[in-house]
Amino acid sequence: MSFKDNVNLHVDKSAKLLNFSDDLLEHLKSIHSLIKVNVGVVLDGKINNFTGWRAVHSEHILPTKGGLRYSETVDQDDTEALASLMTYKCAIVNIPFGGAKGGLKINPKNYTMPQLREITKAFASKLINKGFISPALNVPAPDVGTSEREMEWILETYKTLKPDDINYRGCVTGKPLHRGGIAGRTEATGRGIEEVVREIFRHEDVVKEAGLKNELKDNEIIVQGFGNVGSNLAKHLYNRDNAKIIAIGEYDGYLYNKKGIDINALIEFYKTNKTINNPKLGKFKNNPSELLELDCDILIPAALENAITIDNVDKIKTKLIIEAANGPISFEADQKLFEKGVMIIPDIYVNAGGVVVSYFEWVKDISHIRFGRVEKRFQEQKILDIIDLIDKKTNTKTDFDTIKKIIHGADEEDLAFSGLEDSMRNAFIEIYNAKKQIKKSFRDSAYYVSLKKIRNFYTVEGFPKR
Repeated sequence: MSFKDNVNLHVDKSAKLLNFSDDLLEHLKSIHSLIKVNVGVVLDGKINNFTGWRAVHSEHILPTKGGLRYSETVDQDDTEALASLMTYKCAIVNIPFGGAKGGLKINPKNYTMPQLREITKAFASKLINKGFISPALNVPAPDVGTSEREMEWILETYKTLKPDDINYRGCVTGKPLHRGGIAGRTEATGRGIEEVVREIFRHEDVVKEAGLKNELKDNEIIVQGFGNVGSNLAKHLYNRDNAKIIAIGEYDGYLYNKKGIDINALIEFYKTNKTINNPKLGKFKNNPSELLELDCDILIPAALENAITIDNVDKIKTKLIIEAANGPISFEADQKLFEKGVMIIPDIYVNAGGVVVSYFEWVKDISHIRFGRVEKRFQEQKILDIIDLIDKKTNTKTDFDTIKKIIHGADEEDLAFSGLEDSMRNAFIEIYNAKKQIKKSFRDSAYYVSLKKIRNFYTVEGFPKR
């Protein structure tokens, strides 16, 4: 089955629980608009042609939101599937966006930075001129193969084509800070996944159901993928939770250390060497697919879709899978894992941290003010007043270092991460409450929560109540 088929099968299962009529279900599953473009760019005196897509799954609320990826695997089916996932994802974490996704069929490693800039601006021009990029209608973000660099190029293109749009900085998220980005956005998806892991261990009954050890630090964790998401997830798990990560995988192999990998050292090594093959930190093996089959407590696929399929599902030896990537488990594999008693926390919830902080960035750009700017010093002064009052009443003197630590007012990153934590924790509670109500898997429960919310929008907008 295709990626889109996998997503729609999950939708069908949960829609039945909500008694969706066939016509409404068909409408919700359909892509509402799609553009396919040919991007011709002259490089070294020759025209190079690239195919790109931008899909809008649902316009029940605007703007629509979704990443823009550069990869040789990009195609229309996956783009549509990822757009639909964005719709359900935004609903789960209560972010007021519809779902969209885009991509360009290209291997960015084959081109120089100036060439990629020309390709990106040409692709962006096509989408902007057709209304598929706009702060009010359709807002891309970084994805596989793209970063804040590409978002800045798109922003430049949009500003040139739409010079009268005062909200032009909101046409993309994941931008550099100096171009209207938000502190914490780069780490947001990985940090959000760490908040998911933390929330799981706040629920003793969930930990018991999964068969995990009571403390997060006592469980063995494997992370597949060491890109932006995987590396930031591993960093926060290691530094904030003292987590024991026994294996890290990449496209060319995996690093294994039964005692746990020093993630900070690995991150520094990777920055310099562009590989995780560091014999000082663990044993490197050249078989990347073997990583998923290692024995562990928590497995976190943070790479691409269809990492676990019917071909390798019987070799999976873990108690809990946390889907950091989009669609890492096929529909058939998901059913077999459920039958085996493996708990799965689904992608449409787990990796929503990126869109949560993207929403904060978009709000910042259209409101034209940095978060924390108005109240930060006011908060600090109020805390100073309280410390001073306590000192006077107790005839003591608080030392300077303690005062400095206590009075720190929330800056933009603090507020972004606070909002991220709140969103991920509240969403987990909603999903878990639904799970207890319908007595299904976490995935079915997540889709159930999402579809129930989305249905309300269509009712309000004039569709017959279902």
